[in-house]
Amino acid sequence: MLLECTSMISSPWWHFQCSRVYALVGQRDRAANELRAALQIDPSYVRAISALGFLHAKLGRHQLAIEQFQHALKLSPDNAVLLFDLGYVYHLRKDYAMAVAAFEKALRLDANIDRAWYGLGLALVSLERHEEAAAAFEHAAKLQTMNPHAWYELGMASNTLNRPIRLAEVIAHLDRFDPKMAALLTLETQKKADALTEASRPAAAGGVAGP
Repeated sequence: MLLECTSMISSPWWHFQCSRVYALVGQRDRAANELRAALQIDPSYVRAISALGFLHAKLGRHQLAIEQFQHALKLSPDNAVLLFDLGYVYHLRKDYAMAVAAFEKALRLDANIDRAWYGLGLALVSLERHEEAAAAFEHAAKLQTMNPHAWYELGMASNTLNRPIRLAEVIAHLDRFDPKMAALLTLETQKKADALTEASRPAAAGGVAGP
């Protein structure tokens, strides 16, 4: 398959498909070369621009990835998936405010992108905006009722906001389809509770110092 990819240079679509093959087997540099070849033929090929952004992101080249997604959005400004991709890279770069802005814009265009609600929740947690984060995780969990990560984060947010009833509901729901994640959530929330209890205890009296 790889030899066939290197020998058939016929269209942007073919270069794009070859890039997917190379990326699948971990040859990211060759995948990037195929995407650049596609863009030499058709500079407005949004799928290739976006795929090149993902390759940069996987290699830790976050600024280059952001530039690719911004370029793609100039060509397709109302593309909710591209806005999610941009938010994802901002989150990788720990630029959480920009991630929130991108996720929110994506969701204004398409409120059914569950991973955008999930990413929004994670970014809001990093900004310590816990009420909004919990609401975002509620949306993600509603759209993906069997997504253990969304339910886990909803449980953690509920615990942070001191909502024990909702936490118990989340753990019970998780336990139905992912007992290991339910156990992990129980353990992590109990650790937080134990830490708070320990912190609230008065310090032990120290010994009397000598003269």
